[in-house]
Amino acid sequence: MTDKKDTSVSPVEVFKHESNYLSGDIPSELVDENDFFGKGSIQLLKHHGTYQQDHRDQRRRGEDGKSQKNYIFMVRSKIPAGMMTSDQLLAEMDLCDEVGNTTLRITSRQGLQLHGVLKTDLAATIQRIQQTQLTTLGACGDICRNVMCCPAPSGDPLHQQIQNLAQQLAAHFAPRSPAFHDIWLTDTETGVRQQLPLEDTPEISGYPGDDVEPIYGKQYLPRKFKIGIALPDDNCIDVYTHDLGLVAVVRDGLIAGYNVLVGGGQGLTPSAKKTFAALGQKMAFVTPDEVLDVATAIVSVQRDHGNRVDRKVARMKYLIHNWGLEKFRSTVEQYYGKPLADPDPEEVVDFDDHMGWHKQADGRWFYGLNVENGRIRDTDQFRLKSALRKICHTLQPGIRLTAHQSILLSDIEESKRQTLEEILREHGVPLSEEISNARRWSMACVAWPTCGLSITESERVLPGMIDQLESELERLGLADERFTIRMTGCPNGCARPYNPDVGLVGRAKGKYTLYLGGRLLGNRLAFLHRDMVPAEEIVPSLVTIFEYFKQDRQEGETFGDFCHRKGNDDLLASAGRDS
Repeated sequence: MTDKKDTSVSPVEVFKHESNYLSGDIPSELVDENDFFGKGSIQLLKHHGTYQQDHRDQRRRGEDGKSQKNYIFMVRSKIPAGMMTSDQLLAEMDLCDEVGNTTLRITSRQGLQLHGVLKTDLAATIQRIQQTQLTTLGACGDICRNVMCCPAPSGDPLHQQIQNLAQQLAAHFAPRSPAFHDIWLTDTETGVRQQLPLEDTPEISGYPGDDVEPIYGKQYLPRKFKIGIALPDDNCIDVYTHDLGLVAVVRDGLIAGYNVLVGGGQGLTPSAKKTFAALGQKMAFVTPDEVLDVATAIVSVQRDHGNRVDRKVARMKYLIHNWGLEKFRSTVEQYYGKPLADPDPEEVVDFDDHMGWHKQADGRWFYGLNVENGRIRDTDQFRLKSALRKICHTLQPGIRLTAHQSILLSDIEESKRQTLEEILREHGVPLSEEISNARRWSMACVAWPTCGLSITESERVLPGMIDQLESELERLGLADERFTIRMTGCPNGCARPYNPDVGLVGRAKGKYTLYLGGRLLGNRLAFLHRDMVPAEEIVPSLVTIFEYFKQDRQEGETFGDFCHRKGNDDLLASAGRDS
């Protein structure tokens, strides 16, 4: 291999370039005596579906008295449209007990995460997931990640069509490199792992597809790429937050095509003014048979023109910001080979989280079970994991994961509805109908102590804040209000905190930026209301604004719309604060 490095690109680009299609040093480091991987492998492992992490609550002290990192791994399964079986969920729950920290987590992108996996268990874990017909390949990394779609098992033609499309897109954009199979899918008993030989590589120059990776090429994408599909009357997957969003255009009960949204993305860096959260913009209308080719053209434009020098501005939203939508569309048309039609005027009009009982087209039922922050576990208060085990063994429902980190249990016979509810009750699991709106529409990322990017708490503190807020909303007579609250432990935006009614973003230990004025539909960014708010001040601050909302709202106005109409100066003045 050449020793000469291309310093015109970020270090991650060099790691990818020298990895021979995502293999690199992973095979040799996987069997060395360390409990961690090197810098290059850490970046490559993401494409295989795992993150190296440090459990900061369980660090040890060395002989010199210094804190020593406690290395663990998060393993993520990529599940297009969140569609899986009872047997697959049972297998993942077995793994969380055997190699993880005994909990399983539903992600905000309809996947599943195992936490606390040790390096020595990594290969067997990934192999066992693959044996269930799920995969970790492409769950993370600089590629098209899990394709999201409304998971509702309604059985009607519209839902079936978009769910089929999600599966097609996921298969189409899956990495083709043999590295995944060579590294992970070998005989764990013999320990034989086949490492592909690294070839001499020239300087990085251009990033076209090739024989191994016809879409990505050996360099893959400049940054992660997210795709989502929604129906106009149900934006349950937050379609505006994706790099590429597809909103079905329905005419006479049939999907005539899709409005193509481009340039969504949630993450930002507060200290870097060049970064920002963005929502997707309407670019074009495509017919169903055009979707794959147009999506490929969009991904290819980002592959060839996205920023590979500065990863802070490498998402496609920055390319569109720099070029303008017109130039971006023109370039996509060049790659596609013909002009694109203008977008249809149809807009997203509603958001259904699918909780509670719903009848399917075949006469059976599905039940939407609220899972707070997606964490499947047993506690002293409730035993959700045990309940799901019994439901899966007893009823064998279909399993659908939602973008709000909850679960849909499908194909339940009318005669078995009571059985399902009884199983939940006997395990202390509240029914979705018993969950407050504030909690039902809340969402938090994992954050501290395992996520390496987190600055402060998120999942572990939001439930307590909801406890406080519930009683205050009850006092105000606002318990029935439907609004979204999302919290993250850092500004990267994994729980999509920049477009809800209320967003809380970790800024320092125990302090958050408070955003207001987004909306349930997800099609409006929230504005920064206050920065560096101590955790103990968050609920009192919100209660003051809810009191103002009750006093001065217009008929039918939502909380987010009220905050947007009033504006930040007015909200601050109403609370006795300076702008």
